[in-house]
Amino acid sequence: MIKAVRGTRDLLPPDTDLWDRVETSAREVFARYNYHEIRTPIFEDTQLFSRSVGEDTDIVSKEMFTWEDKARAQSEKAQSLTLRPENTAGVVRAYIEHRLGDTGTLHKLYYIGPQFRRERPQKGRYRQFYQIGAEIIGPPSAASESPVRDAEVLEMLATLLDEVGLRDWKLQLNSVGCAADRARYNQALREALQPVVHRMDPDCQRRAETNPLRVLDCKVPEDQPIIEKLPKISEYLDEPCRLHFAQVRAMLDEVGVPYSINERMVRGLDYYTRTTFEFTHGGLGAQSAVLGGGRYDGLSESLEGPKAPGIGFAIGEDRLVLALQSQGAQPEKQLQAFVAPLGAGMNRPALKLARELRRSRVTADLGDENFRLKKSFELAEKAGARFIVIVGENEVASGQFAVKNLASGEQVQVARRELAEYLRK
Repeated sequence: MIKAVRGTRDLLPPDTDLWDRVETSAREVFARYNYHEIRTPIFEDTQLFSRSVGEDTDIVSKEMFTWEDKARAQSEKAQSLTLRPENTAGVVRAYIEHRLGDTGTLHKLYYIGPQFRRERPQKGRYRQFYQIGAEIIGPPSAASESPVRDAEVLEMLATLLDEVGLRDWKLQLNSVGCAADRARYNQALREALQPVVHRMDPDCQRRAETNPLRVLDCKVPEDQPIIEKLPKISEYLDEPCRLHFAQVRAMLDEVGVPYSINERMVRGLDYYTRTTFEFTHGGLGAQSAVLGGGRYDGLSESLEGPKAPGIGFAIGEDRLVLALQSQGAQPEKQLQAFVAPLGAGMNRPALKLARELRRSRVTADLGDENFRLKKSFELAEKAGARFIVIVGENEVASGQFAVKNLASGEQVQVARRELAEYLRK
């Protein structure tokens, strides 16, 4: 028997009902904040990720699914392609390619879809995983660098998590400064790590050599006492970055979004600048992040595009659903009516009635004339229907249908013309 590849999974009902609810809530919230959907390819030129995410990150060096696309002619060179491990780079590539900056306006874009990383499968982490994300990007003339953009994104995320029903989330904030700040900080980290790095995990030793900032991402418990004693990036921020971060925090205080400062949080991608953030939840265990993001003011230029400061985030949808399930979230029962044909020749009138109900925005399922009434009731209950509607010869002739509430057991007669409204109520 052929099974799903390790690190992938099938999402099945009723779980997918909860996924649909999360995605519907996300789309509704995004619309309120004037975001519009963008859909980019699930694979891109490998250079897009190596240049934006960073050659020395675990994502690029270890986790990408990459292959050589065969050349179409002998004179052509094979192109290296990669399944997208994240989506910000693809959105910025589309922004540049389609010259969206020429409008001179701010672009608020969101996406929902799969991403791919070759990492060790574990609870809440898969090789094909799903993200809900959004980006605000535009020319400086559209105030794309303003701290109000950062604050609005964070306030929107607080609203979204509240509306999907996630309780007790926590927001952690940090600023990683601009490129010049990070250069000074990296040098300070190199000097601080030099006498102690030999005592660290081999992977952390590699990070200390290639990109010291990545050492702060190290999760090895034995290395944490060393990491705690390293210099803090807040000590290396220049005045504009310090002021920018202070303004973001002041606006969050103004709108009542709670947060804490985590000076060790740098996020795992090289393109981040200034504000970085994570929302966490206790129902996910040690790996508690539900979503994360930050500002990326120089990403467009690094991809040969115009100056286009931006900020974005990605929600790990797998992890968000897991967090919701950890606090008892259940899919909502959406089926309002089970239409049960009773007796030979009743399939046609039952189908006609079901069509009328569905066109009146009633969710309805349909039985079969060969089912006994007891079986129709059993199927209606298994389907999660609120009501069962009996369609027999007498009902069709009189235009009055027996409708039973499967929760209360109450049964009433309802006229055909009033049936849809009754079921909706």
